[in-house]
Amino acid sequence: MTKYILAIDQGTTGSTALVLDEGANILARANVEFEQHFPQPGWVEHDVEQIWKSVTAAVGQALDRARVSGEQCAGIGITNQRETTVVWDRSTGRAIHRAIVWQDRRTTDRCRALKEQGLAELFQTRTGLLIDPYFSGTKIEWLLDHVDGARKRAEAGELAFGTIDSWLVYRLSGGATHITDVTNASRTLLFNLERGSWDEELAGHLRVPPAVLPEVRGCSEVYAETSGFPALPDGIPIAGIAGDQQAALFGQTCFDVGDAKCTYGTGAFLLVNTGQQLVPSKSGLVTTMAWRIGDQSTYALEGSAFVAGAAVQWLRDGLGLISTAAEIEEKAREVESSEGVVFVPALAGLGAPHWDPDARGLLCGITRGTTTAHIARATLEGMALQIVDLADAMVRDAGQPFTRLRVDGGAALNNLLMQLQADLLGVSIDRPSSIETTALGAAYLAGLAVDFFPNTEAIRKAHGVERQFEPAMDASTRAEYRARWNAAIARTRLAVPPAEHV
Repeated sequence: MTKYILAIDQGTTGSTALVLDEGANILARANVEFEQHFPQPGWVEHDVEQIWKSVTAAVGQALDRARVSGEQCAGIGITNQRETTVVWDRSTGRAIHRAIVWQDRRTTDRCRALKEQGLAELFQTRTGLLIDPYFSGTKIEWLLDHVDGARKRAEAGELAFGTIDSWLVYRLSGGATHITDVTNASRTLLFNLERGSWDEELAGHLRVPPAVLPEVRGCSEVYAETSGFPALPDGIPIAGIAGDQQAALFGQTCFDVGDAKCTYGTGAFLLVNTGQQLVPSKSGLVTTMAWRIGDQSTYALEGSAFVAGAAVQWLRDGLGLISTAAEIEEKAREVESSEGVVFVPALAGLGAPHWDPDARGLLCGITRGTTTAHIARATLEGMALQIVDLADAMVRDAGQPFTRLRVDGGAALNNLLMQLQADLLGVSIDRPSSIETTALGAAYLAGLAVDFFPNTEAIRKAHGVERQFEPAMDASTRAEYRARWNAAIARTRLAVPPAEHV
């Protein structure tokens, strides 16, 4: 019987399922969106039961479209929105509260207090991360403190914490398995990178009971088998897990030291493979696990821009300047330049390398002649310039420039954005044959674990480049863009902070 690999990509706005054959060809794809919840400014939540329904629907649709039966699945790979935090009842599998999404900023004050206690260096040294609401640790603490009885139940071992990968495996296995992988663990502020395990001292500072934490496993091994999943028979191996950005790094076949990729989704994420070397950042990046296969760990430097594609959604839904996200390229091409208009998409604060949760989005340089086309183009330029900031920091930390960047994610289909990125970075951009590299990475990891793919070289050979973008901007023009951008970044910090911070 012919076998296939199933990949589940559980993202911020929807769940995607892919079916792959042995040649790493995508036979079918299905995506099911789910609702976003914004209880108050700066808060973002997901209903995990809606996520579960979206996953089951996407898997069923993908299998139907591929004309593949569940019995033909050799294994399942999972990739997921990373820092999003779920706490659930071990006996029922039901979440005690909506999931707190990675974009959520409700623990800003708590993070500020931890820094004021002098703990920033300790956390960064142990975890590779900066203390920020982005990461899971303070989200867990908030849930245990704000849901009635949760802390007592957690200490008694009745509750479980997980990022979405962990929660999905728990549900897929019928409640039999509570695990996570090293990449997701490394995004919690609780994982000691050097030791490769949970850090009890850090958990103590964040008041997270060890009893809620999952077992940490590698990225390519059989963790459990399906049990009671509507779209699949029991007994299908769950065999690969990686957080979305690490999965994309693997899916882009960035297997060598110095290989770099950028994913343009809701946010934008630049990662460079640093091999078996833990490279501490002095430039506002984070050090993270790239993957662990067998007993070999691979590390990466990462920079995260919190808003990328979400800025285009804001132009569409918030301002009504475009009716579909795809229209932004056509609109931006109506003008040859933004004519000095600068947009800093700090709609959820600034991520790396600035790490300013109080920063606010900024649109400046407007004149009487400014049109929606100029604003559209400035939005694309702002998305690209965020990546330039990250790349500069990465070169400082890694000690060597990269001459090529591999790209993926929905916004990577925007040809103007990709050309602007090549121009403003001054490096070549490679766009792969399939931009579904996040799901592909999960599929590759699962396929390696069940001997569906023989080795990484076979995966590398299956990876193709659809288009290359070469830089065409002269150095002086690039410098002008950078100067305007840096001035605008400085002004985002002049915004009046929220009332509780005054």
